[in-house]
Amino acid sequence: MQENLDIWVYLLSGMTFGFAAAVQPGPLSLYLISQTLRSGWKRTLPAVFSPLITDGPIAVGCLFILSKLPVNLLLYLQIAGGLFILFLSSRAAKAWKNQKENLPVPEESSGQTLFNAVIVNFLNPGPYLGWSLIIGPLFLKGWKENQINGIIAVSGFYLTMFVTMIAILLLFHLARERGPRLQRTLIGLSAIALGLFGMYQLITGGISILR
Repeated sequence: MQENLDIWVYLLSGMTFGFAAAVQPGPLSLYLISQTLRSGWKRTLPAVFSPLITDGPIAVGCLFILSKLPVNLLLYLQIAGGLFILFLSSRAAKAWKNQKENLPVPEESSGQTLFNAVIVNFLNPGPYLGWSLIIGPLFLKGWKENQINGIIAVSGFYLTMFVTMIAILLLFHLARERGPRLQRTLIGLSAIALGLFGMYQLITGGISILR
């Protein structure tokens, strides 16, 4: 009876963290929204699963290696991520400009979108912090009690995160289909959001390094 209760506790904990990770604004979610507005949800969908590619090495690093590496490593990753996000922002701004001038908006292939999403996630401090402070400790705690608890917690986290992210993309795809004027406005807003987030990462990372 107690074991079944523990499984539900770890499942709900993982699902809660997964939902929070999906809905909070971040480099990956903003990029996926931007691509959905440009190319539609079908071409963007594979990129939703980019954490399956990036989080394996990140999890291993956080659980076994990261604690022995310099703390500034995350700050340098944050700065590199900020620069890459600014690059993506400039591309979104170019798409907005092309649509405003009635020029064709270049659409990225699913493979290119997935590649960019992988780079964004590797350079995003979020997964490192999440695995170091939340998911990693939850997994280790559950694993020590009963291996299935750790597996359930991580499975609940990723399943909920992916389902929520897909739902968000579908909502923005529906907004995109409402007409070119609304699509252009949303693309412009996504470019601004990416630019602001990139600058935030650069500034906060740089200030932390200089302290």
